[in-house]
Amino acid sequence: MTVDLLSTKFFRTLAVALPALIPGIASAADFDGSTLSPLWGLPFAGILLSIALMPLLAPSLWHHHYGKLSAAWALAFLVPFAAIYGVSVAGAQLVHALVAEYIPFIILLTALFVVAGGIHIRGNLHGAPGLNTAILAIGAVLASLMGTTGASMLLIRPLIRANDNREHRAHVVVFFIFIVSNVGGSLTPLGDPPLFLGFLKGVEFFWTARNILPDTLFVVGILLALFYAIDRWYYRKEGVLPVDPTPDTSRIGFDGAVNFWLLAGIVFFVLLSGVWKSPIGFDILGTAVGLPGIVRDVGLIAITLLSLKITAPQVHADNVFGWAPMAEVAKLFAGIFLTIIPVIAMLKAGVNGPFGAVVSAVTRPDGQPDAAMYFWATGILSSFLDNAPTYLVFFNTAGGDAQALMTTYATTLAAISAGAVFMGANTYIGNAPNLMVKAIAESRGVPMPSFFGYMLWSGAILVPLFILSTFIFFR
Repeated sequence: MTVDLLSTKFFRTLAVALPALIPGIASAADFDGSTLSPLWGLPFAGILLSIALMPLLAPSLWHHHYGKLSAAWALAFLVPFAAIYGVSVAGAQLVHALVAEYIPFIILLTALFVVAGGIHIRGNLHGAPGLNTAILAIGAVLASLMGTTGASMLLIRPLIRANDNREHRAHVVVFFIFIVSNVGGSLTPLGDPPLFLGFLKGVEFFWTARNILPDTLFVVGILLALFYAIDRWYYRKEGVLPVDPTPDTSRIGFDGAVNFWLLAGIVFFVLLSGVWKSPIGFDILGTAVGLPGIVRDVGLIAITLLSLKITAPQVHADNVFGWAPMAEVAKLFAGIFLTIIPVIAMLKAGVNGPFGAVVSAVTRPDGQPDAAMYFWATGILSSFLDNAPTYLVFFNTAGGDAQALMTTYATTLAAISAGAVFMGANTYIGNAPNLMVKAIAESRGVPMPSFFGYMLWSGAILVPLFILSTFIFFR
């Protein structure tokens, strides 16, 4: 894997500089998002536009230097923020974003990426419309059991291989992102990070399954039917290539099946961190870190290393396993997690903040929550922001009482949950697996649509479906 030197030096510099700032950082108070200007959101908008436009306008520059650009946008926020609000406040926000959010996020994604990448579905599946639809349906079920990232990493490679004798394949991956990387993960806290945060806040483990199952079945069912119709049209129009790049040389089976046990271990550690309540905690430069979270992350790192050690090299070779997709996600989301700091702070400020109009829009004149507006506000922001903190913002806006939200305001909580998970499919950056799947597909020769090209697909298919869902479930 080629190392992006500038972005690597950027994070090394942080590691060197932070110890000197420890006394100030540890005592820094949280800053008030209501006092911020919306202009602080420009670095975040900049990194989003870079992701959207640079691959189109300067593909070679982007491919070789996206890590540098991500670091540059992070510095565009951190340097002026430190100059205006002080190094201690900026350092506290930086440490919190890295220690409490980014590092656990990357550890979990890496564990799922490595373990799922160590499972090879042997043999040659033939990507006819019926089989493709069946794989997407299976992926939708697995997404709520092993997470959207785990299900995506497990199934995307065999799906691409099954369709490597097809002329048109991009639509297969696009619908895979819709269904497996997003909507399918809406039924349990294991499925998607926002629901796991709700679980930590007191929402019962099976609450989402009981309350969002009809919504999920409706959206997934229509998406599967649309996909079958589109894929069948392409299949009849194009047929298959005269030579199959993956010939029938062996029976269908699993290589590296021991990694299924490691996937179970990942689920165990994630659940443990949510169920286990420990009074033991540590203060890391002003950020509180509980013992359950540390045990989870150490366990996930151990599982990752164990998978790399016990998986046969041939399995990785057969999967064309490489670190490039994980590196891309890690570098881009480092910039996103840092530049999003002021945006989330302004949202958390509620009606008194710069984005007060957004928060006010989800409340009816009589003071009651508007479920339809919660669905769209959470969903639209989750399409471009990290859907986990966006979920928390609107969870707290709706009162933050899990018991009340699960009962009296169940429709509101369902709208927040569905919006955060479903609409992560609207853009490549709406949910972490989206970019990973895109990177893997492109590395396997699939001509994926651009950022805005993908949004044409989501705008034409998902947005009308979400409008229909609003009238059926959230009015």
